[in-house]
Amino acid sequence: MFTKGIRGAITVEENTPSAIKDGTLELLRELFDKNNIAPEKISHIIFTTTNDLNADFPAKFARKDFGLKDTAMMCFHELDVPNSLNLCIRILIVLNCNEDFIPQFVYLKGAKNLR
Repeated sequence: MFTKGIRGAITVEENTPSAIKDGTLELLRELFDKNNIAPEKISHIIFTTTNDLNADFPAKFARKDFGLKDTAMMCFHELDVPNSLNLCIRILIVLNCNEDFIPQFVYLKGAKNLR
């Protein structure tokens, strides 16, 4: 068994719980769909937000609304680099997988510019 990381990011329109929830769940759906993720294969998930997003915790919505109750998750702020992307949620899913698994990264909305 191998462990690999799957990255993704999305921008949201505003710093509200509903915007953070919608963005988090949209990005998780895309990451799960593109990578055919089975929740029991997840080691842990790291969420980061830019400093302008602090209305709620992305992990809360993954736990409550995405059913990841037994998954270890943490939320952090990104490094505040001048002129970097604003209103951005990033996710790193660390997955236990086979050696031949090739992660499909997902960048949505304004975060497409990161790739």
